[in-house]
This record gives sequence, structure tokens and C-alpha cells, in this order.
Amino acid sequence: MAKIAFVFPGQGSQSVGMGRDLYDNSPAARAAFGAVNAAVGFSVSDMCFTGTEENLRETRHTQPALYAVSVAALAACREAGLSPDAVAGHSVGEYAALCAAGAFSVETGAKLVAARGEAMAIAAEKSPGTMAAVIGLEPSAVIEACRDTNLIGVVVAANLNAPGQVIISGETTAVTAVSERLKTQGAKRILPLTVSGAFHSPLMEWAAVELRSVFADADITAPVLPIIANFTADYETTPEEVRANLSAQVAGTVRWIETIERFVADGYTTFVECGSGTILVGLIKRIAPEATTYSVGDTASLRKAVEGTEREPIA
Repeated sequence: MAKIAFVFPGQGSQSVGMGRDLYDNSPAARAAFGAVNAAVGFSVSDMCFTGTEENLRETRHTQPALYAVSVAALAACREAGLSPDAVAGHSVGEYAALCAAGAFSVETGAKLVAARGEAMAIAAEKSPGTMAAVIGLEPSAVIEACRDTNLIGVVVAANLNAPGQVIISGETTAVTAVSERLKTQGAKRILPLTVSGAFHSPLMEWAAVELRSVFADADITAPVLPIIANFTADYETTPEEVRANLSAQVAGTVRWIETIERFVADGYTTFVECGSGTILVGLIKRIAPEATTYSVGDTASLRKAVEGTEREPIA
């Protein structure tokens, strides 16, 4: 039987109405939403189902909402007989992955995500910045351009998403400068992102420091499933590694290309994206075209994933 890795999306995947079908049709998903709501003290489910796009774009709201949908999709998968052999998450998706790996409960993860969203929102207010997607250049070229442009301001390659797609992040003037340089180097497109801060850049260092005490006090245990961390692109196996990587990830690069390449090298041939949207499926297909991919965001897509992986079908 194929080795299956579950992956969980990050910010940018959110949409109004996400998770509603799972909530309505899966008792396990409904329970997961209820656990997140209780943990954070407000109705994340209402925000997902009937909130506004503007509200969902606010970092304080986006992160708990995406986490809720991802753990609900995970619960629905397991309820239907589909479980992962390994996991990883993209940015805030890493928290759902750690929950799936048994490193902490749904409730603990919800509280950590809420704290992360709040800390990153404050950091963005303290050190304003922006992000942009660079399309059509290899990561090495983008990394080099950011390194050179750092002389005029903070800018880094924040998300190494796929061959030909890198997200840059930093001070607005520096992001603009490196964008102009990359256009002359052959970038097909530079797409400014609608975000509230320079995530995964040194401008988030305040949040990373603030969160260390939060992670230190959290009930985190050793993962029981293989999980690859964003910051190291390597497996993490101890609570100490989890805590260190979660802190470093806030202001560090998301090494998604290396993550998927490592999974493929280790024999994982099937990937199931749990949560809102299909962004990670698209990235994985560019990194590993031979991989089999599924996305689970509602009951119809869940059925396809269950049937496609030849595990016990839904009754």
C-alpha cells in the first residue's frame, strides 16, 4: 500500500464558507470545530462559514480559522478510514500537522495558533512590511537577489514554495527594489500579496521571541508520526525540537520544496491536502510531478481521496 503524507495549508488558502460542508456532514469534523471554538473562546466556525473576506484576512482571525478547517478535515478523514503515515504543514499549517502527529491536542493547537496570530499581528504593527510572489525564477536566483538588496533594507526569500515560485518578504522599499531587480533577471511575474505583515522575515522576530515562553509552557509531547518541520526541512522527533522549530519558523523561511523532496526520497508517493483550498496540491505537482495528490475540503473530495487511496470506503 502506498505511503501517504497529509499536508496542511497556510495563509492565503482561506475563503468564506470553508469547512461548512464537513461540519454539516461529519460528526468528527463538527466535534473538531467545537473543540477549537471552546479553546479560543469565540466561534471560529461562524467566522469560517458566514464571516466576511475582510475579517478572514486579518491575521488574528485567519490563523485559527485555517487551523480549525484543517483539523476538521483531518478528523473527517480518520472517521472515514483514511489516516496519514507522515505529515507536514505550510506555515500555520504546521500546527495542524503537529496535532495530526500527536504532538498536542486539538485544543492546545488552537490556543497556540491564536497566540501566534496575535503575536504576528502585533509584530506587523511594530515593523510594517509586505510580501510578493516571484513567478518564473529559480529559488537560488531569488535568494541571491534578496541577499544583495538587503543592503538597502530587510528582504528575504520567505517561502520556497516550488520551482519557479518563491515568496519574498520584508520592508516595503526593499521588497519593491528586489522585485524590480528580479524583473530584469527574467521573472515572469511579480505579484504583490494582500497581507498585513512581512511574515517569515526578520521583521517577525518580536513575535518569535514573544512566543518562546508560550511554547515553553505548552503541553507538547514527542510526535508519534513522522513530521517534517518548515524551518529545518527535516524530521523533528522531540518536544524540544518542536518548540524550537515553531519559534524559529515565525521569522524563518518555509522550506517547502525540500520538505516534499524529502518525503518523495523516503518513499511517500501520495499526498492528501487537508483543509481549505488546493494550493499545496498545485505546489506538490510542480515539485514532484509523479506524485498522486488529493485535496480534502468537503465530503465529495473526501470520498474521492478515500476511494483513490484504496482504503475502506465511506459507508
